[in-house]
Amino acid sequence: MTIRSLSISLALSLPAALISSCGGTTSGDGATSQSTPPPVGSTSQAPDETIGPFAITDMGTFDEPWAAAFAPGTRTLFITEKAGTMKFVDTATGRIGTVSGVPKVDYGGQGGLGDVAFLPSESSATLDRRTIYLTWVEAGGGDTRGAVLGRGELVCEQADACAIRGMNVIWRQEPKVTGRGHFSHRIAFSPDGKYLFLSSGERQKGSPAQDLSVNLGKVLRLNLDGSAAAGNPFADRGSPSDQIWSYGHRNLLGLHFDSAGRLWDLEHGPKGGDELNHVVRGENYGWPIVSDGVNYDGSPIPDHSTRPEFKAAAIGWTPVIAPGDFVFYDGKLWPEWTGDAIITGLATEAIIRVKMDGTSATEAARYKFGHRLREIEEGPDGALWLLEDGDGGRLRKLTPSGR
Repeated sequence: MTIRSLSISLALSLPAALISSCGGTTSGDGATSQSTPPPVGSTSQAPDETIGPFAITDMGTFDEPWAAAFAPGTRTLFITEKAGTMKFVDTATGRIGTVSGVPKVDYGGQGGLGDVAFLPSESSATLDRRTIYLTWVEAGGGDTRGAVLGRGELVCEQADACAIRGMNVIWRQEPKVTGRGHFSHRIAFSPDGKYLFLSSGERQKGSPAQDLSVNLGKVLRLNLDGSAAAGNPFADRGSPSDQIWSYGHRNLLGLHFDSAGRLWDLEHGPKGGDELNHVVRGENYGWPIVSDGVNYDGSPIPDHSTRPEFKAAAIGWTPVIAPGDFVFYDGKLWPEWTGDAIITGLATEAIIRVKMDGTSATEAARYKFGHRLREIEEGPDGALWLLEDGDGGRLRKLTPSGR
């Protein structure tokens, strides 16, 4: 069944009172449903697949999905597609809708539309209007490009469509460089809601990660309007150094706070040396001077252990897991996993579960899915929502199996 036919069916069968202000049907622009979502009021549905501890229900397909976020206070999941489109899913019903007003992106390689985020302080049971943040890649002069961060207003006035209005760029990678890799551009809000943290990759150039006069290869701490936050460790050196929180990073595709308020990044190494890092103010994480991997041509890089002045990873992987994103799990459906990092693997085609003990980390389990896994989010009820990488990437709802 296509999403269009599913949407028509649901629109005919659902009472209007059950349709939220922006939880609607799709416009049918390329996504197709892998399975029929449960009807409203249904309490159970046979899973499409079971893998290890996961009962899996498929909820549709998307074109190169890259990031996802629940609008706080709702069960509506917003999904970015790398080529420059965006959709949303009412996860309670399976209804899918579109988002207009997405900025034009420079698409190719690892570049395009990136992360999506909402202010936790604007939590509401209805979508209506709220602030939305997006990252994407914009073109520069002379075949250069760089990531940007924008802020606008999400307006949901129809059941099957939302619109972004007034999207303005509030931050840019400096400088724009050639190539189409290592943009990173992940967003995390501080637990107190005052600051926005942003990952900025080193764009496959290496040395900018150690250069405090540029914002490449860094984790940045910004005000909610994109300006540099007061109290950053290198503010006395001028812009863009005044944005920098930590440096010596490579390609950071996960950025999250744990329940204790500690910031963590999930980072791609070269040939070996993927990392989960506790991100600390002012610390240097060593790239490209040290790594627990080697260069792609096989030439060696000094190991982290040889240079103790650089902050080492909490856990590293060689061979790589090629991480997509991760969450710190809250424990609603799998209470034994409370506080664990649940990581998606691209090359490994697996979910990797990492047991956390303060700032120490140990891999606890690996669950093979047989597809490149790009994104993972935890829903309000504790279900995990998984997005496969690439064309036709499935959105998969994960709940405990055997219960």
